[in-house]
Parts: sequence; C-alpha cells; structure tokens
Amino acid sequence: MSSRFDASFYRRFYVNPRTRVTTRKEMALRANAVAALMKHLELPVRSILDAGCGLGLMRVPLLRAFPTARYTGIEVSEHLCKRHGWTQASLATYRPARRFDLVLCYDVLQYLSDRDAVRAMANLGRLTRGALYFHAPTQEDWRGNADLSCSDGDIHLRAADWYRTRLERHFVHAGFGLHVRSDMPFAQWELERAE
Repeated sequence: MSSRFDASFYRRFYVNPRTRVTTRKEMALRANAVAALMKHLELPVRSILDAGCGLGLMRVPLLRAFPTARYTGIEVSEHLCKRHGWTQASLATYRPARRFDLVLCYDVLQYLSDRDAVRAMANLGRLTRGALYFHAPTQEDWRGNADLSCSDGDIHLRAADWYRTRLERHFVHAGFGLHVRSDMPFAQWELERAE
C-alpha cells in the first residue's frame, strides 16, 4: 500500500489547487474545532496521535492549541515519512508503548480492506486514552456529500452503522466526529450529545 501513496498521489489530492480534496485552511478549521471541543469537555491533551497524518495539515493548529502536547504522526506512505519524519506504520498493526490523549483518524479507513479496517478500529480503542476524532466517507456520503470530481474513488465504502457499531465498543459520540472513551469522566448536556 505504501507505493500507492507516492508523491503524485499527494500532488493530485492535496497540493494541486484544481484537483485537491481539501485545503490547508479547511484542515486548520477542522483542527481548531476538535481542539475547542476537547477544551469545552475539559479533556486534557498531553499527547496526540495523528493516524494517517498525510501532509500533517492538522499538526500546527493542534500544537498551537495544546503547546505542551507531544505530536506523533503515523503514515503508510514511505514518501511522506522520508519527507516529513513521520513514523511509517499502518493503523491496523501500530503498537506503541503508550496511549494518546487525542487520536485523529481522518479519512484513513476507506483505504483499508475490511479485514485491516476491523483491526484498525479495534486498535483505535487500544490507542486512545481520552478522545478520538474519527471520519471516513460512507456509502451515503459518496452518494450525496462527496465531490466526485476530485475524490479518490479507489476506496472501500461502508455503511455508517459499520463504523458506529465498532466505535460504540469503546466510545461515546460527543458530536462532530469526536468520540470520548466510555470510561472517561466528562460532562455534556443532553441536547449537546449526538444521537
């Protein structure tokens, strides 16, 4: 899989203004929203794992929000690991010695086979000490939300319930893609919670 995510993949989907799927500004806004939710829920962030970090577009805004936190980026792309110094690893098999207060898994699982995706979802439960920010395009997203003119179609699309069922084993959905570990004490008003 590492060879698939070469320099041309990132130029097409992340650098070229005509074909990119996101921008640095959009990812900074996303990182700031995640940081604001963590602060609002009074969840400490001393360590961050960005699983499938790509170009690391959320790294700087998250470290601005949590200046004393340690950031770890893992990525399967040999190209990006050499270029940015990320740890080359798959979320399905990554086994560090420690857990992380905040884990980000943004647009990664759609690239994994069902077998590896199941392993990665279980691993998210092991890796996360506090909260997980999780996103993956679903079958419904592909039909109604994705911009197919610039989205990578060589992916595994799953139903939202496939992900929700696995997330609920370890997490409570706090809204906006943020999932807090079930054993973490945190307060949230009833109408603020995701259904």
